[in-house]
Amino acid sequence: MSNFSQEGNLGFLQQYKVDGEMFSLSSGEQISIQKYFLTLTPWEGASIPNTYNNKPVIDWNGEPVFAELAVLRLFQSHGWDGVWVDSYRRNYRVGLPDVVEPIELPQKQRELIDSIRAKTGRSGGCWDVFVWKGDTMLFIELKRQKKDSIRETQIQWLEKSLDYGFMANNFAFIEWVTSDA
Repeated sequence: MSNFSQEGNLGFLQQYKVDGEMFSLSSGEQISIQKYFLTLTPWEGASIPNTYNNKPVIDWNGEPVFAELAVLRLFQSHGWDGVWVDSYRRNYRVGLPDVVEPIELPQKQRELIDSIRAKTGRSGGCWDVFVWKGDTMLFIELKRQKKDSIRETQIQWLEKSLDYGFMANNFAFIEWVTSDA
């Protein structure tokens, strides 16, 4: 996999950059993944049809979205393609459930995710947002501050992705809050 500089390719995120997040792999190795901190605006418009068991609804330029879709929109606004990896329903999404139908991944990205899933031996664990621009691919995990924590399956996904040939720079960790928190 191509190694790339997050600073050079993710300039739009640099204002949100904070210290890296340390992950302990099963080998005992410690790996630092770049962390960003976002403050998102809560949606105050009409309610949406499906909140996925009360996920917070975010206002992204007048569009109601979940945090994963807000991050996807941020990347899309900078020329990236991508999806929210909805592990709960095992779909790839570019919009809200029950509003926008799930999509199929392009073949290259689908084969990549399928290969890593085969290495983990499970369907879950893929990080929340998967984006790509040319040959550069990035997995992004989102965690709401003080309400969410990394799961073992997500560490396994990271580990198997590294075994597959990805580098730490192909991952990003986003901690977020809403502006009313």
